Amino acid sequence: MTSLFDPIRIGRLTLPNRIIMPPLTRGRTGGAGIPDALVAEYYAQRASAGLLIAEATAVNQEGDGWPGAPGLYTDAQASAWRGVADAVHAAGGRIFVQLWHMGRRVMTRDLDGARPLAPSEIAAIGEYRGKDGIRRPPAVPRAMTLNDIHRTVADFTCAAERAIRAGLDGVEIHAANNFLIDTFLRDGTNRRDDAYGGTSENRARFLIDIVDSVSRAIGADRVGVRMSPNSAFYGISDSSGKKTLPIAARMLNRFGLAYLHLIEPEPGSGHPMATDLTPAAPLIRAAFDGPLILNGGYDRNRAEAAISTSAADAVAFGTLFIANPDLVNRFRHRLPLAAPDADTFYTPGATGYTDYLAYPVAA
Repeated sequence: MTSLFDPIRIGRLTLPNRIIMPPLTRGRTGGAGIPDALVAEYYAQRASAGLLIAEATAVNQEGDGWPGAPGLYTDAQASAWRGVADAVHAAGGRIFVQLWHMGRRVMTRDLDGARPLAPSEIAAIGEYRGKDGIRRPPAVPRAMTLNDIHRTVADFTCAAERAIRAGLDGVEIHAANNFLIDTFLRDGTNRRDDAYGGTSENRARFLIDIVDSVSRAIGADRVGVRMSPNSAFYGISDSSGKKTLPIAARMLNRFGLAYLHLIEPEPGSGHPMATDLTPAAPLIRAAFDGPLILNGGYDRNRAEAAISTSAADAVAFGTLFIANPDLVNRFRHRLPLAAPDADTFYTPGATGYTDYLAYPVAA
């Protein structure tokens, strides 16, 4: 029976275990989005994971709206990622980086007064922090032109190329959580009447264009995709229910991707992304031919059950990795788990970031 501790092939990598660290936005790269030695130390501490997927990283300035989040659109940012990759590899690990564009969630003050981009002129619901950390309601976005779409595809591709040149092992395309690609996928946010709107296949076209371009540039076996089937973040919705994302997953099969990564907490789990909808993961599992990573408040027992029943090929553990840099060892030996301090999730500095200790060796 397959377990969390068995190796698995992901693209061109053979992972020593199926315990994945997913992207966790931690806000430690300053206003210029440049990861420093502290960031490198943080990831190297967690290098025993089968795969590290580094935090959401902006592909261009107009998609960069999270305080302290990194980027991969300048030479200085790319050069700094080399230090992270080298530190992880020296510790025996493997690391992808997640590429994102925040779309309509970027604040106008972070765009010098310009409106953020989206498939249609539909604002996100709620108030959110901009780069200055102050909460405000977002502006009504500007519907992207075809030129905007083609330019953004090129920016994802350029960021992916920078990642590989920096020594990172691959990239994950962020198509989840109501950011730009996800808003194209859902008919509640995509009201276009061109080739990028209407049917589920058309709404998936933007994602497919990005994956196609990035795969041609760096190789599909270095590319993963993340989706959030039941996410209701920022008022996102899709009247087609469980239809759209399985269709998108099936369309991705032609690339031979490294993996598909789903964040979908169980209903009633208390996770902020949990909804009352029945899970879409089984439908997507049936549609997608490659390795599937599940994520969403899993503990070791639930993860083992998902692996042993082939519901997933690997499982990602987000919050647990924050406070347990040696999570693989703790799981393997059933050692106690440390609890994270939520007040330091997004604050600058080492506190709540690199000061969590591995379990004592003697134990």
